Amino acid sequence: MTESTFETVTYEKCGQIAHITLNRPDVINAFNVQMRDDLSEVLDAVRWDLDVAVVLIKGSGDRGFCAGADLSEFGSAPSQAAARNARWERDVFGVLRDLTVPTVAVLHGHVIGSGVELALLCDIRIAADNAVFSMPETYHGLIAAAGGTQTLPRALKQGRALDMLLTGRRLNASDAGDAGLIQRVVKPDDLEMESERIASDLAEIDPALSGAIKTAEL
Repeated sequence: MTESTFETVTYEKCGQIAHITLNRPDVINAFNVQMRDDLSEVLDAVRWDLDVAVVLIKGSGDRGFCAGADLSEFGSAPSQAAARNARWERDVFGVLRDLTVPTVAVLHGHVIGSGVELALLCDIRIAADNAVFSMPETYHGLIAAAGGTQTLPRALKQGRALDMLLTGRRLNASDAGDAGLIQRVVKPDDLEMESERIASDLAEIDPALSGAIKTAEL
């Protein structure tokens, strides 16, 4: 096993499985500039590591996967700085989207804003039944900037997606599963075991085959 710890992200590679953990539990792993930079470095390492066959992305702490953008840094109104960050954030998330190996989002608690967008870029989304999903950007005078206006309608029917994007409506795990936002719902105590089982199964697939399937799907 190899392990690297950054300021806001931890990275472990166990055999062929890469574990990426958002690590700001005191603020429910809110996405800030440092996390963007750390995640960029980790994803770049994963992209070029031919030994990695599957990626798991999760959030540390009991309260949630990711509470969205850290508004103490980004503010609540549009600005040139926010626009630049949005472009860079989309570039970082684009690396995740373009990985040729399968990616699994492991979700619990609060999955808000950028947390939803990050999860949507993963191939499989598994959630604990205590997960809650929302896109509240409009209440802060913002728009989902990391691709959510495109990825959410692809995962959900357009009407459901617009409901979330325009009203900030919250979905519980059951509703999110019915809508197609997540594929699997488990008890919180089973989340880690089930996600590891999925990762182990995916790691058995020939990387060339999984890459071809992902490319064909796109």
